[in-house]
Amino acid sequence: MRAGNLDRVITIESCITEIDYRGTVTNTWATFATMRAQKLENATDNREGTRGDTTDTTITFRMRWLDGVTLDRRVTYDGQPFKITRIKEIGRRVGLDITCERVGS
Repeated sequence: MRAGNLDRVITIESCITEIDYRGTVTNTWATFATMRAQKLENATDNREGTRGDTTDTTITFRMRWLDGVTLDRRVTYDGQPFKITRIKEIGRRVGLDITCERVGS
């Protein structure tokens, strides 16, 4: 994996559940890692679903190996959060291809 291809910066975040002094449960996102990545694929799909007409954005990032990346984390890229839908290992702990879907509308 050539360093020159890793021209994007992504942030991998973990969900943290906190309970405040009143007993209210809140979920916040904390930075797990900030990585350099290559944007491999960017697809936009318009479709009609149960929520009506939706636009789904899917992006695949290639990055160096990082232990602890799971489907319950999320990626923030260009100020937008993306849910991780697929993780594919490249080689033997050489890198990861992470496929993400945009969160929200």
